[in-house]
Amino acid sequence: MSNVFERKQKVIITCNKRLSPYLEAEVAELGFEIKRVFSTGVELLASVNDCIKLNLQLRCASQVLYQIAHLKAFTPDELYQELVQIPWENYIDFAGYFSVTSNVNNEHISTPLFANLKVKDAIVDRIKAEKGLRPNSGSDANKTVVHLYWQDSQVDVFLDTSGETLAKHGYRKIPGKAPMLEALATSVIMASKWDRQSSFVNPMCGSGTLAIEAALLATNRRPGLYRMNYAFMHILGYDETVFFAERRILKDQVKKDVTIQIIASDIAEDAIEISRKNAKTAGVDHMITFQVCDFEETHVPQESKGVVIFNPEYGERLGVHQKLEQTYKRIGDFMKKDAKGYFGYIFTGNPDLAKKIGLKADKKVEFYNGKLDCRLLEYELYEGSRRPDSERPQRKLE
Repeated sequence: MSNVFERKQKVIITCNKRLSPYLEAEVAELGFEIKRVFSTGVELLASVNDCIKLNLQLRCASQVLYQIAHLKAFTPDELYQELVQIPWENYIDFAGYFSVTSNVNNEHISTPLFANLKVKDAIVDRIKAEKGLRPNSGSDANKTVVHLYWQDSQVDVFLDTSGETLAKHGYRKIPGKAPMLEALATSVIMASKWDRQSSFVNPMCGSGTLAIEAALLATNRRPGLYRMNYAFMHILGYDETVFFAERRILKDQVKKDVTIQIIASDIAEDAIEISRKNAKTAGVDHMITFQVCDFEETHVPQESKGVVIFNPEYGERLGVHQKLEQTYKRIGDFMKKDAKGYFGYIFTGNPDLAKKIGLKADKKVEFYNGKLDCRLLEYELYEGSRRPDSERPQRKLE
């Protein structure tokens, strides 16, 4: 039986590109010492029991990977010979199921699927030799998951303790049209100056992800509250009492009776209906005021001024660019006229359209939405003279 649940090893927590500053802040806030930060993740020392906490708590992460071996292999055959020496019978139930994922850059491998097959063969052959039976394998990531990182001759073998990605937070049962990934939405909010107490206004809300994530942040509801299956549950030696203890901590962390104004509007009635349902699944529908209206008619509270965040279309499709030029101009006019005293934000992947806003951005934060290079543009929308720093909402990373 493996003691990975107690033994601290190298752990890589991955995230989408450009989200690592926000992931780093989350991991540090949980009390872990970070060894290294890179563009798509962070590295630390942790046990699998620590990974349980990380899986349940993190908002910006994708996978939590626990290293079980570091090897050297130049060819697929060498890889197999090294992998078959690993005591897989200590990690994977011979009557169970496992899947393999990989990140491969090796001159002998033209497709990662071939590398995955070599890993599967080594695991099955080892367990069959030791136990007389072979586990099943496939592509589903809902049981034990092994991750191979192979760069040239250097091989790291991990247990993926997450399985299905953590970047989806589990409440969005109806995705809607072109939804923003939950981990990205959280990171965008963390990059803003919203203090989690003042008003949060999200016109053109789509499926409501930004507004819902704002409510989750304000009440300290963590993604682990919405998910009951992780890959760590299928590693031999798993003790469910650790999981349920961590889950009780999540429930105890939730802030009750939070009174803030979160406004989400969209001109499409079906988008608002989807947003309501997703918010209800997340348990925060009572915190969000939904409006079916053109964004220019969105209610902007004049007390407790906070942030107004737009995520408009980027004009990727042919024939819509000219129409969107006018939309972006109207967004700028709306912020100047109706959101004085707020911080305004526009998340866009189209710098040419951003020029039509008619305001100079005080700050530009780089993100990716999928593979699309994007910016979060920040505008301080002065009300009269410039406000002193002490009176302005400040970003708070938790």
